[in-house]
Amino acid sequence: MDNTVQLQHFKASQPEKWTENEGGHDNQTFSHENGDGPVVEELKPIAQDQVALSNEDVPKNLLKTDNDQRDEISDDDNDDDDDGGNACSRSAKRLQVALYRVYQRHKGKFWNIFYILLFGLYVAYFVYSVNFRFGDEGSWRLVVCTALAVLYISWCLLESFCGENVSLSHCWSKLETSSRKKIQHWFRVILSMILALGAVVYIIIFIAMETPRNLVSLGGLAVFILVFYLFSHNPSKVNWQPVFGGVIIQFYFALIILRWDLGYQAFKWLGDRITEFLAYSDEGAKFVFGADFQKHFFAFKVLPVIVYFSSFVSVCYYLGIMQFLIRNLARFIASVMGTSPAESLNAAGNIFVGQSEAPLMIRPFLSKMTKSELHAICTGGFATVAGSTMGGYIAYKVPANHLLSASVMSAPAALAMAKLFYPETKKTKTGSEVYNIPSGQERNIIEAAAFGASQAIKLVANVAVNLVAFIALVEFLNQTLIWLGNRAGMEKPGDELTFQLICSYVFYPLAFLMGVDTHENNVFKVAELLGYKTFINEFYAYEKLSVYIHNRENLTWYENLARIDNITYTGRWRFDGDDIVYSDFNHTLTKGVLTERSVVISTYALCGFANIASIGIMLGALGAMAPNQRSALAQVVVRAMIAGTVACFMTACIAGLLYAPGI
Repeated sequence: MDNTVQLQHFKASQPEKWTENEGGHDNQTFSHENGDGPVVEELKPIAQDQVALSNEDVPKNLLKTDNDQRDEISDDDNDDDDDGGNACSRSAKRLQVALYRVYQRHKGKFWNIFYILLFGLYVAYFVYSVNFRFGDEGSWRLVVCTALAVLYISWCLLESFCGENVSLSHCWSKLETSSRKKIQHWFRVILSMILALGAVVYIIIFIAMETPRNLVSLGGLAVFILVFYLFSHNPSKVNWQPVFGGVIIQFYFALIILRWDLGYQAFKWLGDRITEFLAYSDEGAKFVFGADFQKHFFAFKVLPVIVYFSSFVSVCYYLGIMQFLIRNLARFIASVMGTSPAESLNAAGNIFVGQSEAPLMIRPFLSKMTKSELHAICTGGFATVAGSTMGGYIAYKVPANHLLSASVMSAPAALAMAKLFYPETKKTKTGSEVYNIPSGQERNIIEAAAFGASQAIKLVANVAVNLVAFIALVEFLNQTLIWLGNRAGMEKPGDELTFQLICSYVFYPLAFLMGVDTHENNVFKVAELLGYKTFINEFYAYEKLSVYIHNRENLTWYENLARIDNITYTGRWRFDGDDIVYSDFNHTLTKGVLTERSVVISTYALCGFANIASIGIMLGALGAMAPNQRSALAQVVVRAMIAGTVACFMTACIAGLLYAPGI
């Protein structure tokens, strides 16, 4: 509607009709339509540029001629179209406007009917599918997904009808502050006593009496906690609730996953589904980079997973799923361990996704986090591995069940070590805001997915360039040490002076404290693996561990030959340094073997992204998501890498404590 039409509507809307005299615009008078009414007002001269009134010059309430403003705007938008075209096109336009008006008036009813029909169709499909085939993995997957969807939808409907009254935190907030603190204090004291007593009883009955050798790992756990307390950023500010809570949760996680078959199967199923979901990024990578994209594993295999997961998280934010997880899961973890909801959720996410993907779930809060919270976020990323990379470790014949267990157990250990090594000294700014996450501004799922993928561009670029830089620097330092060692006679076929060799001596006491077997140089071999993992990466360390695993399988096969045919084969072998030489064959097992216990402990100790190169990845990823925190991240990231490393060692201690042959 142009300004002239607006002025005409303004005049027409008055209770008494006014007309303009024919004097033009200068010194006009308005009179009644009969012409003999009194002169109301003599107008002053109006400048030519003031003739056309703007929308702001006319009161907004006078521009509305009816209650349906949308319909008026629609009519005005179509004025130009109605002036042209034939009768058929004008009729089609009027029909469109009429249908749009009906939709606007009954939009809620239309969508309710659509949702009811959609729900009915799915119920029919679900009943038919379960009746057609039930009992296999696919049917259970359908049941679990349906149950989770029903719970989520039911909770959302309950919130929409009842508002905040449905939330337990709403009822909790009605209590006085003093009452809340007393209840929280006594609840945590009683729960801690019960859990601690249960752990002590279990250790005495099932470990100390049956396998007292495992108690070495318990001593190592105590040493790690004591040393971290002595070197804490602020020992006087340490809050022992998250430390104690993290260790206890880790212990009971280990019981469920390592000693209870049903619990292990459930976590394995969930891990398989997440790994399967992340593997779909391979289709996009294959289309863009070609069928041989896995030859460039990190660039074309790992980085596309970040893009894919970023897009998925954006869609989850649009649908409200991520908000639902943060409001409920984070409340539970934070109440048990006393950590902030954002860092607690990140720790839980690190069980299945990597150090670059998990922070995407809490991206809106990173810019407001304290240094202690940032330290906890980084520690969680260093202490765990991603589901997308776990398949690579399994390809090296590393036990899959222990890999999954290690990833789960390291999550609470990471929070415990983070809060011990860098305790919170400020009031968190993310606690209350986490529960009120605004929905995204995207208009549909497609836009949300595209936005998430676009957001990952900067993230992927930062990860890649930092990784290139850090690995190059480490290799330069390593080659410098090799050159210096060669000048002093440290050269092949003996040991060269390398970072890995130095770290193997540094990590020797740590490997011993974790409970590694002491015979056949097992402690030194595991310590060397820890050096590989810390200064190169866990892939290289697991590849070296796979040599020991393969050698153990080969030695077992060789010894069984003597049991089958004790005339032809003796099954004897001897050590040549660390190598094992068969007496019946001209065959040597290079580097020898590790015992089963040492392999299990090594699997847990190596299961984390804590290495020099990952420092660059962490800085690049979090720095891209929260540019204002780059300085703070640079100050805490090295401590976080150390805390993540020791969190893995704590997980190995728990595994050594609960180890039993055959698990």
